[in-house]
Amino acid sequence: MSEERLRVGLDLDGSLESLGNSMTDLANALDATGECSLVRFRTRSAPVAANERRLALRFLWTPLWRRSLGATIDRRLGPLDVIHVAGRATPPTKSTPLIISVDDLRPLRGEKGEHQRIAQLRRAVARGAVLVASTRSARHEVQRVLDVQPTRVVVVPPAVPLVEPTRDGTALVVNLTGVVAPFLRMAPELVAFARHRDAEVVAVTSAAVAQRIRASGLDVTVRSRAEARSALTEARVVLHVSDGARFPSFAIAALAAGVPTIARATTINRELLSGAAVLTESDEEVLPALGELWESPTRRAITIAAGRARAEDFAPATAARAYLSLYRDVVRGWSS
Repeated sequence: MSEERLRVGLDLDGSLESLGNSMTDLANALDATGECSLVRFRTRSAPVAANERRLALRFLWTPLWRRSLGATIDRRLGPLDVIHVAGRATPPTKSTPLIISVDDLRPLRGEKGEHQRIAQLRRAVARGAVLVASTRSARHEVQRVLDVQPTRVVVVPPAVPLVEPTRDGTALVVNLTGVVAPFLRMAPELVAFARHRDAEVVAVTSAAVAQRIRASGLDVTVRSRAEARSALTEARVVLHVSDGARFPSFAIAALAAGVPTIARATTINRELLSGAAVLTESDEEVLPALGELWESPTRRAITIAAGRARAEDFAPATAARAYLSLYRDVVRGWSS
């Protein structure tokens, strides 16, 4: 380890969210601590800022890095104490410890038939890499699927991009991640609820799901994930509908913005959102919860206060402190 400040290499091509690039938010927060010297780089794309290191012949190595094979990256970045990646590229290192954030569990569940991700991560762990899960429940799943020792997987929540407070929102904003069937079942009642209050239902989702919603003929405004931040500024209540395979960044951003939020009671949502968002066990519970959060000033005030307090646990500055602690632990373990 450097005698002065910890030297950290951070891949910005990872953990991309509709609200922004959470790795860029983490990088800025790490710089703000003044406790590390940061080398920013990109494994899948060209640099976009003057403070990002260019990787020579990157385009040749990226396909192999997706398999944890190919050229070692630490020799291209110069002397570092630790390297942190969070995307689908997990390049080998020669003599520098590697940390890999695993924020998306879908490839580990076989939902897309992607066995490459499992082999990639197992290969990286065999070389000494430490995996980072976003929640305790995600950690258990990663450990079980990859069949690795518990000490090789730790928990650090990712940085949730900062958003402006939402003021005077009037829409029911539904964030769809990984599932659409529950929304399509509830949609007629949700549309009727919103119409009765001169409001609209706005669905933030992928292009494929947006096409299904449009084909259904429902009176729902569809927004792309790139428009998630602007959609949040219009929300009176957020309904977060997901398969529980990803960290609920949109829901947490809604809490930070002061928007009462309803979410499905998945394992991850129970761990992260319990006490701050309204968690529902079934579709039948959604409409009564929505009515209370929409109409009751007292209920709204309590939920908004609890949500803002919980969101502080996932602010970029909080994530930076947690990752700095992890970096130090990993470096100490590597050199001991």
